[in-house]
Amino acid sequence: MTVILGFDPGRDKCGLAVMGRDRKLEYHQVVTTAVVIDTVKSLCQQFSVEQLVIGNQTTSKQWRQKLEEHLPHSISIVTVDERNSSLEARDRYWQMYPPKGLQKIIPQGMRLPPRPIDDIVAILLIERYLQNR
Repeated sequence: MTVILGFDPGRDKCGLAVMGRDRKLEYHQVVTTAVVIDTVKSLCQQFSVEQLVIGNQTTSKQWRQKLEEHLPHSISIVTVDERNSSLEARDRYWQMYPPKGLQKIIPQGMRLPPRPIDDIVAILLIERYLQNR
């Protein structure tokens, strides 16, 4: 089974997610740009990643170049359209982590997740890639 690593590029932090083609989520986390290359290399070894899917917006070209320099050539890198992924990730966050307490009475469109959601964007990038294959 092919294992895919989703990469949401950013200036200060990046979102990472690992998923199989069966859509089983194995890992997701937001990491600082200072440790992202080492984290990606570690995940590629740990999960035998065969493909990396990267968003096409903020700093995408620079990150793709860095990843190509540091990853084995056996891992293919595919660019995916990232438009509206942050809004979609906010909704997905509340599906994955239903609100509790007073958060429940706030309309979902007005709720802000209590943490960065770049990792959830990375999940969505993998799903978009799989949907368009």
